[in-house]
Amino acid sequence: MRNLYSEVAGNGDPVLLLHGGFCSLESLRAQSDALVPDHRVHAFERPGHGRSPDIDGEYSYAQGLADTIAYCESANVTNAHVIGYSDGAIIGLLLALAHPERVRSLTAISANLDPSAFTDTSAPVLDTPEQNPRPDVERMHFERLSPDGPEHADAVLAKLFRLWTSEPHITPEQLARITAPVLVMSGDRDTIPPGHSLKIAASIPGAQLCIVPGTTHHLIAERPDLISDLIRTFLTDAAATRNTGLRSAPS
Repeated sequence: MRNLYSEVAGNGDPVLLLHGGFCSLESLRAQSDALVPDHRVHAFERPGHGRSPDIDGEYSYAQGLADTIAYCESANVTNAHVIGYSDGAIIGLLLALAHPERVRSLTAISANLDPSAFTDTSAPVLDTPEQNPRPDVERMHFERLSPDGPEHADAVLAKLFRLWTSEPHITPEQLARITAPVLVMSGDRDTIPPGHSLKIAASIPGAQLCIVPGTTHHLIAERPDLISDLIRTFLTDAAATRNTGLRSAPS
């Protein structure tokens, strides 16, 4: 496994947190803190994010998936409730498709299936890093945490924007193969339009959809308590479904 920073806390059913692009685990700290009392929460930071050093070359979601599997194997996480945000949600979808046995449930927050989601007229324009940088709070975390130094932030952002404008490529037909309970979530003012989130949820058998009012792509920071409560409720229901061996019928 790569030299990636990771954390484990709590006891109970395992949870795996997957952070977003140009984020660290600090972005999911509120959700982690809310889950730790009842779950064993596993989390790691992908290359070039948080406390993990960057790699040479470009990023890809396939590599993100490979890093996730490698982390799970090194941490002996055979299956878990997966909670992914943005890039982490895309990786969560790929994990549920490629390795369904590893996913007890999936909470996919602000995921997209392909780069065209960013071009919807209801969504903010995806500009260059210089025109539309990620929030200052994430840059502050990067500058404080990155072993590559604060000056490396722009290089990471440039690679991320190349990733976001070229990947992923997931079809609704592929999503129909997902068997785990799934909660799809996004903000009503998200960079990912609500209609795209609806398409994701409608393509997954039995999936639930939650559009959080008054929030943007940064909904986990804007409404942390609400997001955490929604996730906790979903995990409780998913665990009960797993224990009874039943799945909810699609609505």
